[in-house]
Amino acid sequence: MFRRLLNTSLAERRGSLRGLAIAVTGALLAALWLVPPSVSASEADAPEIAQEQVLVWTASDSTTEYTSAPATATAGPATIVFENSAETGNTTGMPHTLTFDRSNPDYNQDVNLDILANPFDSNGGRHEAQVVLTAGQYRYFCDIPGHGQMSGVLVVTDDGGGEDTTPPSVSVEVTGDRDDDGNYVGSATVSISATDADSGVDTIEFEIDDTGFQEYTGPVDIDQPGDHSVQYRATDNAGNTSDTGTVSFTVVEADPGDTTPPQVSAEVSGDQNDDGDYVGSATVSVTATDADSGVDTVEYEINGSGYQTYTGPVTVEEPGDYMIHYRATDNAGNTSDIGMLMFTVVEPDPGDTTPPQVSAEVSGDQNDDGDYVGSATVTVTATDADSGVDTVEYDLDGAGWQPYTEPVTVDEAGEHVLEYRATDNAGNTSDVHTVIFTVVEPDPGDTTPPQVAAEVAGDQNGDGDYVGSATVTVTATDADSGVDTVEYDLDGAGWQPYTGPVTVTEPGEHTLRYRATDNAGNTSEIDSVAFTVVAPDPDDTTPPQVAAEVAGDQNGDGDYVGSATVSISATDADSGVDTVEYDLDGAGWQPYTGPVTVADAGEHMLHFRATDNAGNTSEAGMVHFTVVESDSDACPGSDNRDTVIIGTIDTTVPNVEVEDGCTISDLIDQDGDYANHGQFVRHVGQVTRARTADGVISAREKSRIMRAAAQSGIGR
Repeated sequence: MFRRLLNTSLAERRGSLRGLAIAVTGALLAALWLVPPSVSASEADAPEIAQEQVLVWTASDSTTEYTSAPATATAGPATIVFENSAETGNTTGMPHTLTFDRSNPDYNQDVNLDILANPFDSNGGRHEAQVVLTAGQYRYFCDIPGHGQMSGVLVVTDDGGGEDTTPPSVSVEVTGDRDDDGNYVGSATVSISATDADSGVDTIEFEIDDTGFQEYTGPVDIDQPGDHSVQYRATDNAGNTSDTGTVSFTVVEADPGDTTPPQVSAEVSGDQNDDGDYVGSATVSVTATDADSGVDTVEYEINGSGYQTYTGPVTVEEPGDYMIHYRATDNAGNTSDIGMLMFTVVEPDPGDTTPPQVSAEVSGDQNDDGDYVGSATVTVTATDADSGVDTVEYDLDGAGWQPYTEPVTVDEAGEHVLEYRATDNAGNTSDVHTVIFTVVEPDPGDTTPPQVAAEVAGDQNGDGDYVGSATVTVTATDADSGVDTVEYDLDGAGWQPYTGPVTVTEPGEHTLRYRATDNAGNTSEIDSVAFTVVAPDPDDTTPPQVAAEVAGDQNGDGDYVGSATVSISATDADSGVDTVEYDLDGAGWQPYTGPVTVADAGEHMLHFRATDNAGNTSEAGMVHFTVVESDSDACPGSDNRDTVIIGTIDTTVPNVEVEDGCTISDLIDQDGDYANHGQFVRHVGQVTRARTADGVISAREKSRIMRAAAQSGIGR
């Protein structure tokens, strides 16, 4: 099929041969498929030829998503239809492409499809191409600059699934306000999720109290008092159905005498530039709890547009200043005070060519060998200060790339490899990074409960009270069978699962009790912390007290040898510290989250300031210092990466300087000349044993480095 290209700079950029290539490719594929060498043209016209499947994509004025797109297909011939017309919602003449990604080895690359369409072209925006699909996954996208969010994956199965005989993995979560007995007050919400790395999930089903299975389309609220049992299952596109799972719980009526409104809070997340503005988008998450009658509704409004029901995180993409108000009402009709937060969204940098920064951290209970007992959780973080992060993905044990939406917990015993990457809104994708870890079975003979502790943090006044809020962080470890659950009870409101630091803003005296249970069922003794929260001074006009200190090795001239570390501290006894910022060598203000280490040789000037919750900002302080290179630097071309990386394996062990300017990576010397792989591994063993004896690295860190050396190909 031939088409006239647009007479615009865009069309000139893409080249006049592009439409010809698509047309010829489609025609040849169709001809080769429909008329094989052993069949005559007349035989090809016979009605016995199977009907090809038709796959339709549509587009509109949006630059962030296709209006519609198929999710699955069957291997074999197919007619691709791409329509970007007034009928599909394009009212501005916006051009789009439908392009199959042939540069990413994680997806099928055997179909060359690249269709450009707009409502004013010779076909009125509707184009067709004939292709032959093979089993696997095809990634498609729009390759017009600024349209990078228009992308997706087409899952192709081999005649209904081919060799896929593995059913989906399916899980369930029950949430809601709970009383001291663990019952759900007022209502319980059941959320079901399923994944299938082969042919993809087709349907998820559930039934409540044996009333019959029905299709699951979203979280299910159950408010009928009594004992309940929910069964759930999932079926993939190859027809494999998972075993039926069951979750049981009890719903009790709300306390009719409840006069206390819910506790409600909100936070904003997203990529921020140096000014603290959110690049591309900002996401607002609201949380509410009520231990008496339970939360009934949560509401929010944006820039005074009127309250609406909050059902999940709200993402704001339109550039501008925003003021979000939020509130919650419990089942007894009590409504909380209105909370408020403000932020600004700015346009992504259209000239962004820098991929996101991405990292991963593995957490869990570890034994003496550094293995994770029972399970390991991998948390991936990505930031991009130019155009903002679009997607984060991971691949666990070669099962294929999956969208990363929350920490990944792995509980299957054995060694695991998790790869991860991120793509920004300008289409730049980071290098693929790797973490390797081992999960071992819990000790079935474990009779020792977990070790558990708590710490209270916040701004304190002269009496030791916490101004505005106090945050309690609970930590638990168990080296035998691993920690299963951590719980807390604030002011006798009942035990709650501990999922992260607990922030208390209600003025008054508080007691938080805490405990932990391991996978063998051992529960620690209950411990507690007591503290007092006082209201911030509403008439506070005094800015915070802020100071900075420079630390490091100094020579006779007072210069810092190798590096200098600046630590900033701030206090405010009236309304409490809100933010601390610093500016190094005029690079611009940025949030201070921990000590700043400067290793570049030369003179440096670091300014610092703090702002309290009443909006008072301190005068900018300044420290001036000079960093010089070490005279005894035995490794002038030192490997100064943050962690020890052997080959492509990131051990996550901090790559600290150990002696004479040499880091751990320098001593490992992975680029050295080794007779064979075994010699390299033995050399790494000598280095790590010495560093463990010196107390530079732990036995667990030594184990991670040795495992990476053994898995690398160095010396082979």
